Amino acid sequence: MAATLSTALDLHFTSSHSSDAKTPFFFSSPLRIRTRRFTIFCKSKPPLDLAEPQQNPSLCEQLKPLSLTILSDTKKDQPPQPHLVSKPKSIWVNPSKPKRSVLSLQRHKRSSYSYNPQLSDLKLFSRKLNDCYLSESAFFAALEEIPHPPTRENALLILNSLKPWQKTHFFFNWLKTQNLFPIETIFYNVTMKSLRFGRQFQLIEDLAHEMINNGVELDNITYSTIITCAKRCNLFDKAVVWFERMYKTGLMPDEVTYSAVLDVYAKLGKVEEVLSLYERGRASGWKPDPIAFSVLGRMFGESGDYDGIRYVLQEMKATGVEPNLVVYNTLLEAMGKAGKPGLARSLFEEMVALGLTPNAKTLTALVKIYGKARWGRDAMELWERMRSNGWPMDFILYNTLLSMCADLGFEEEAERLFDDMKKSEQCRPDSWSYTAMLNIYGSGGEVEKAMVLFEKMSESGVKLNVMGCTCLIQCLGRAKRIDDLVRVFRVSTERGVEPDDRLCGCLLSVVSFCEEDEEVEKVLSCLQKANPKLVSFVKLLEEEETSFNTIKDEFREILNEATVEVRRPFCNCLIDICRNRILHERAHELLYLGILYGLYPGLHNKTAEEWSLNLRSLSVGAAHTAFEEWMGTLSKVMKRQEELPELFSAHTGAGTHKFSQGLASSFASHLKKLAAPFRPSEEVAGCFIATREDLISWVQSRFASTAITA
Repeated sequence: MAATLSTALDLHFTSSHSSDAKTPFFFSSPLRIRTRRFTIFCKSKPPLDLAEPQQNPSLCEQLKPLSLTILSDTKKDQPPQPHLVSKPKSIWVNPSKPKRSVLSLQRHKRSSYSYNPQLSDLKLFSRKLNDCYLSESAFFAALEEIPHPPTRENALLILNSLKPWQKTHFFFNWLKTQNLFPIETIFYNVTMKSLRFGRQFQLIEDLAHEMINNGVELDNITYSTIITCAKRCNLFDKAVVWFERMYKTGLMPDEVTYSAVLDVYAKLGKVEEVLSLYERGRASGWKPDPIAFSVLGRMFGESGDYDGIRYVLQEMKATGVEPNLVVYNTLLEAMGKAGKPGLARSLFEEMVALGLTPNAKTLTALVKIYGKARWGRDAMELWERMRSNGWPMDFILYNTLLSMCADLGFEEEAERLFDDMKKSEQCRPDSWSYTAMLNIYGSGGEVEKAMVLFEKMSESGVKLNVMGCTCLIQCLGRAKRIDDLVRVFRVSTERGVEPDDRLCGCLLSVVSFCEEDEEVEKVLSCLQKANPKLVSFVKLLEEEETSFNTIKDEFREILNEATVEVRRPFCNCLIDICRNRILHERAHELLYLGILYGLYPGLHNKTAEEWSLNLRSLSVGAAHTAFEEWMGTLSKVMKRQEELPELFSAHTGAGTHKFSQGLASSFASHLKKLAAPFRPSEEVAGCFIATREDLISWVQSRFASTAITA
């Protein structure tokens, strides 16, 4: 862990839950927690008075994840703490009672099979049962042809050979009706494992209760099967119930069951319980396998807890466990969620240096990390290494690379990737590959390339999806090729593309920058087929007699029917349409409704020193409207002679993306047109600032009696 960690501290306490019969003893026994592990789930608070532990009965309540712990937050008057130079030895602090083991270090022994001279006949019969029609009557009819009497060994062999879980269940129920021999634990275990493949937890649980009622022993394999099936079915609470029942019956879980339960508690987000289980298991002599460390790594990765990930790596090194490919994949994904691209790269290089060959999942995880961090060049260098080393690539990896190129504006690199896919025998471009390329060409304004690609999709028989259609229509709309846009929309819908809210938002944005009425009507005719109510609302905005209350009610209904992610774009486009048609009052009404319905959170921010306007999530027209509204409000504040801050700022964002729409430059032009005293900040890109004196002078000269107009 970090060098600032203190030396080991022994925290002696007894859980207040130790008397609770519902809580397993491994969560209630006295724990010794070292600083290197304690910080993983401790709040950053002043040090506890360890000299008098009885005065700290709520110690357990003060535990929280390491991701929320700030190691540098210490009081100035505290002396510097020494570095942890060696791993302290773990000891339990309750010498009056022996350490109780929480798991069996011996895996459950599986039954051995003796030689059966009837093996070939029984296998052939099992194959016939597997091939028969999947119905209870057909299965029982096939059973009549059994070549040998169903002895215990023969029945077990057939039960193990049946693949569909339904037939395994049929045969098991049939065996119970024959009363040929006692149905032992192994028969239940084999049946449960088959049911687990079909994710039939309820049937498995019913069999478990049947075993309990009939006095049949539940062994480690039984509990492990029940718990892992519950986990696969996302019934984590059920898994916990059966795990706790093991201890109540006096049965110790083996390593397989223990690792499965670690994953269950991790999926439930119970970090403290997972760490308690892990520590108690280690104290019992358990040496975790790579699967257990994968569980820990995934758990810390879900919360982006980098210190927890480092803890996993240190524990693997301390226990001498060599990470396999599964562990590395898990840790790489965790590094991505923790936002550590550099460390993810180092971990990948370490894996390659150990001689492990990355698979497609490994490479996909690393490419996603690079793309999220906007490390485009590193991702393309990785692709070159994939080609030169012959590392495996699949559709997901190729499409992830193409999507990253679309996000970063790497047109040439994307074209090389796409050509590479077309030459591949296993990974020919699919619908999502073409969509990524349409996105790249559409964002870059490459209309001709986009149309050629669209035609190739038709020739190759690749189905166009709604996302690709949206990218192409957006590209054609910006290029003012309205006739081609109408044709693409018609062809797409004829091929089965169902317009969604994103496509409707794209058509609405095209309407916002159409200049000719004829063009507007053509685009609205397409939108009419996708969302007639939206077209009616656009026309309603143009009618002077339409009241504000009518606009409010209709707009609320449109937003309620739209998905959450398109509500703000809808409002932005509608404001742009109003401004382009010189309907400024309507634009201000829509902005007010957008703020009222929570579409623009954080638009205004006020402190005693600064008032700021956050325009990052607004379109160009909406940003202009918001600025005018802001200045109008400032004029009213000045009339009331209220106190104003020293500084005013408007934030548009830097717009560093290659294909960004240039809100900053458009807003700068608007400020210049208004002769507003805002100037670009020298410290923050995409930020415009003005002093109180300059702004008051400008507002007084411009707003003698009325609000701003464009």
